[in-house]
Amino acid sequence: MMALRASVFRWVSEDISSKHYLTNRFTLQTQQRSGFRKVAKREEPKKGVAEEAEQNEILHKKGVAPAPDPPTPHVPTRSFGRLVKPLVFTIGFTGCSFGGAAIWQYESLKSRVQGYFDDVKADWLEKKRPQKQGDLGKQVSKWWNSLSDGQKTVTGIIAANALVFCCWRVPSLQRTMLKYFTSDPSSKALCWPMLLSTFSHYSLFHMAANMYVLWSFSSSIVNLMGKEQFMALYLSAGVISTFVSYVSKTAMGRFGPSLGASGAIMTVLAAVCTKMPEAKLAIIFLPMYTFTAGNALKAIVALDTTGLILGWRFFDHAAHLGGALFGIWYIIYGHELVWKNREPLVKLWHDFRTRGRGAGGNGSK
Repeated sequence: MMALRASVFRWVSEDISSKHYLTNRFTLQTQQRSGFRKVAKREEPKKGVAEEAEQNEILHKKGVAPAPDPPTPHVPTRSFGRLVKPLVFTIGFTGCSFGGAAIWQYESLKSRVQGYFDDVKADWLEKKRPQKQGDLGKQVSKWWNSLSDGQKTVTGIIAANALVFCCWRVPSLQRTMLKYFTSDPSSKALCWPMLLSTFSHYSLFHMAANMYVLWSFSSSIVNLMGKEQFMALYLSAGVISTFVSYVSKTAMGRFGPSLGASGAIMTVLAAVCTKMPEAKLAIIFLPMYTFTAGNALKAIVALDTTGLILGWRFFDHAAHLGGALFGIWYIIYGHELVWKNREPLVKLWHDFRTRGRGAGGNGSK
């Protein structure tokens, strides 16, 4: 159900290097079709240190510079010190996400009363003016109003993923996309890719599978949390799952880029399954077979744990497992520890807004 991560990057690499590969293949075919066969080059025996020094000295006397040594390939080092900055970014971004969500909810509640009167006025004007048949804007508005709050919320996430998917198709953006929209602990860019890679998909199937799962669980998760808390959970889950992937890759010494929303979606899936373990789920292609959400979560966690222990590289199992564990933790403990303790921040924001409005009123007199 979760889409591929590691295999997707292989597709990226093959697509970027396709021109070079085709050129080599074409050259090989023309050499095989020619009537003459090239003489195989004889391998010269390796020179010793003394012979090489003597040759360099002769070249130096003749005024010719010796050939430079071939560059050694860069091998990533298993340094946990590089993870300090991503850890600070993860903690800071998670705190800002939930803090911003608390303020967002305060502003939404405050403007809801004014919005109620605006809706009444808009309904009255709608009845007074003549109706237009076949109006595209009206059809879009009707479709939008038919969506649930969860579907409306994830529509923006899906649109962002689609935009990033289109950016992968622009050749001039390939280097930027690889640097900032794939996460790799051996890369120079460590922090922002933890968030941006959550919205990044190179394969259409990869994006479609992830967005379908997100759309399917959107109504349930938003009804449980509200759109503000859900957005904070989703964004934080993307960063946290990527950090878990960083730790796993560094510990095992298996570096490589990852991308996709699988870690964040695993958090959503785990949160819903933990909150409603008796809910019935089914696979899209096998709707006749149903199972409980609790059993589905156990199977997914067991699969990712096995893949992580055995070193499977078909999926980013560490990111999946990190996202699932974060979703379980948040439903059991995190909601009480984080969201229900937001009142001091909201009160501080309320006092700031009130004091700012009062200062503005005194200044205008």
